Amino acid sequence: MAEGSDRPDGRRESLYGPSTWRRVEHQLLNLPLGVAGFVFTMVSLAVGLGLAVTVVGLPLLALGLTGCRRLGALARGRARRFLGSTVPEPGPVPVTRPGAAGRVIAALGDSLNWRSALYTVVLLPWGVLGFALILVTLLVGWPGLPWVARWLGAVDRVLVETLLCPSALEVRVRELEEDRGAVVDTAAADLRRIERDLHDGAQARLVALAMGLGMAKERLRETPDSVGVAEAADLVETAHGEVKLALQELRDLARGIHPAVLTDRGLDAALSAVAARCTVPGGVRVRVDLPEGERPDSAVEGIAYFTVSELLTNVSKHAGARSATVEVRRDGERLLLRVADDGRGGASARPGGGLAGLGERVGAVDGVLRVASPSGGPTEVAVELPWRTRAARS
Repeated sequence: MAEGSDRPDGRRESLYGPSTWRRVEHQLLNLPLGVAGFVFTMVSLAVGLGLAVTVVGLPLLALGLTGCRRLGALARGRARRFLGSTVPEPGPVPVTRPGAAGRVIAALGDSLNWRSALYTVVLLPWGVLGFALILVTLLVGWPGLPWVARWLGAVDRVLVETLLCPSALEVRVRELEEDRGAVVDTAAADLRRIERDLHDGAQARLVALAMGLGMAKERLRETPDSVGVAEAADLVETAHGEVKLALQELRDLARGIHPAVLTDRGLDAALSAVAARCTVPGGVRVRVDLPEGERPDSAVEGIAYFTVSELLTNVSKHAGARSATVEVRRDGERLLLRVADDGRGGASARPGGGLAGLGERVGAVDGVLRVASPSGGPTEVAVELPWRTRAARS
């Protein structure tokens, strides 16, 4: 086998292996697709611009640009399949006005539509050049085929990733839309949890309290003897116990919404209180190294608190750990969290799971959550959060 080049995964790639022939196939397809795309684009632009002074001109131009966008999607798919490109797919064209006129205006104003049209025009001369080079190399210079195909493929990737990649603004808008959806889902889940806790816990106890006090009142009215008074006293004592339990549950619920200790004393005291409630046999060691007198944004501080709280809850319930560690520090404009345990490992951010939900909550403020949990342990979860949110910085 011919000697090859290194691949990104460390293995050797044969010079005449499948990747070379995929590049060759890509170049040979460029010519017919380039001819078809060039003809479609030039006819669409010519007709649309030529009739722009009429009612149908701009809609025809918008339709042509939409077709160019579809051709661009085909080019991105080919680049991913044949060249190993990782260019992402853009979202739909944002329409800000209702009706057909809004869609036409959106299509005409979308930069990716025009860049896709430019790509289809450029692809024809490039396809002719690439087809000729590949054909000549196959006929008279086949030993150099891998290098020619690799060079042509690299230029193709640059064209696709430059002209057909969604803009940074489009990527940011999509991220914000996804983050907004995650925040809305998290808020809805929290509201359902609060409603359930109130209904099943404190509300039920308060109902039992009212019933108990009512029975005690009736007993005191009906039986003035000492036995009746003693029975009424027992009922009042039971009701008093229910009051204390209901108050404790309401305190726990309020702590789950936003703990007062976090607002008053910051992350150090709040995380120490969370660690004290963790049931790990060897305890939880907490180390918070933050600049004195400085605190992150309240939203970031709240996310950091609830993230550590849920991670320690997972350690208590599922990890089988003997000890755990929580570390918090500031690194420039980032707040870094690390929660580690010596449990059985195997944790992962599965879709719909608790860690995936934490990742969505962290991502809502441009944070990052990473999980390292090999089977057999140990487990380490690292979280990066911004010290200041975008809203606060602006």
